Amino acid sequence: MENVIAIILAAGQGVRMKSRLPKVLHTVCGMPLVSHVIRVVRNIGVERVIVVVGRDSAMVKNKLGDGVEYVLQGEQLGTGHAVMQAEGAVGGFPGDVFVLCGDAPLVTEETLRALIEKHRRDALSCTVLSAVLKDPTGYGRIIKNPKGTLQKIVEEKDAAAYEKAIEEVNSGAYCFKAPALFPNLKMLERNNNQKEYYLTGVVEMLHAGKAPVDSFVASDPDEILGVNTRMDLALIEKSFQKRIHRRHMANGVTIVDPQSTYIAFDVAIGVDTIIEPFTVIENGVTIGEECVVGPYAHLRAGAVLERHAEIGNFVEVKKSRIGPHSKAKHLSYIGDALIGEKVNIGAGTITANYDGKNKHQTVIEDGASIGSNTTIVAPAKIGKGAVTGAGSVVTKNQDVPPNAIVAGVPARIIKKKD
Repeated sequence: MENVIAIILAAGQGVRMKSRLPKVLHTVCGMPLVSHVIRVVRNIGVERVIVVVGRDSAMVKNKLGDGVEYVLQGEQLGTGHAVMQAEGAVGGFPGDVFVLCGDAPLVTEETLRALIEKHRRDALSCTVLSAVLKDPTGYGRIIKNPKGTLQKIVEEKDAAAYEKAIEEVNSGAYCFKAPALFPNLKMLERNNNQKEYYLTGVVEMLHAGKAPVDSFVASDPDEILGVNTRMDLALIEKSFQKRIHRRHMANGVTIVDPQSTYIAFDVAIGVDTIIEPFTVIENGVTIGEECVVGPYAHLRAGAVLERHAEIGNFVEVKKSRIGPHSKAKHLSYIGDALIGEKVNIGAGTITANYDGKNKHQTVIEDGASIGSNTTIVAPAKIGKGAVTGAGSVVTKNQDVPPNAIVAGVPARIIKKKD
């Protein structure tokens, strides 16, 4: 998207979260709140993203890295004051500026595209993203004249009783023409109950100066939801999960019970895979076609399931590749493992991957069968077609040869398969 910059407000302390972690770094669907906002503006083609940080700036910068620009709001004096801090970074930029809240991760690419399309089509100086809520409590109200022209935005604490009855509310997201934004920011005053510089004041100034302003109503009111409390965080997580489930199901994945299934944002799942109830799938997981996962399964970062793989009850998989037609159906931990094709992992199998200092890999080759309650102390290799007896302990660096049958503690070869 040409000639547009995004300013993301991420300096709030989040006092009501009662957390040592900056509010915008709390996660939904495995990603920080602010990262979702950055992802959306990047996906619509915004190249310059300026993040306004505050007291915990080091933590935010460390998490987000060098892919964005930063400006510091040293003192918390309101949303208008926060945007003022970005003026030097924006400079004499002549284009459009998105102003978005770093704690409102549900805004979509489609909505922002439609917002700026209206903004440019109607040659507006400011376009406010709004929503219509049956219960508008807590939000600033969109005030329009009888002709439907946007006049101003009134914060709830400053609103009269008749204004509080208005159901169209401000999301806190805007698109401004940059030359209309920063000169008006300098004229803001703190003549409100909060004694803050409200960014909403710019809208009223523009309207008073005959500059065209308008609102754009989001089709899904959930898009404007922000986080102020832990309860808000849980509600947004639930809303995000619905989106993720719909996306996967639309792409041919069966999710038996979406309400009991957690799937992180960047998980890839193939066609005709079945996700059983009470399954947790974290970021960084790839699941192939026609797999079965769950119930009560836990897939962590780095887990890769190839076609027809099955992970069942109370099985945890971390940073491991499960080959085609391989199965771990019950009560097992598979960490840092490379498992081949048509391998059967018996109930209670453990890959002991951590020696107290380092993680080590377990390799189980094609066609191997791991007996119930086998412990494999990595690094170790189970050869092609090998079998471990129930309760075996394969000690580190003591590889099991192909087609061998081993048993005992430590595991010893008892015979070779014909």
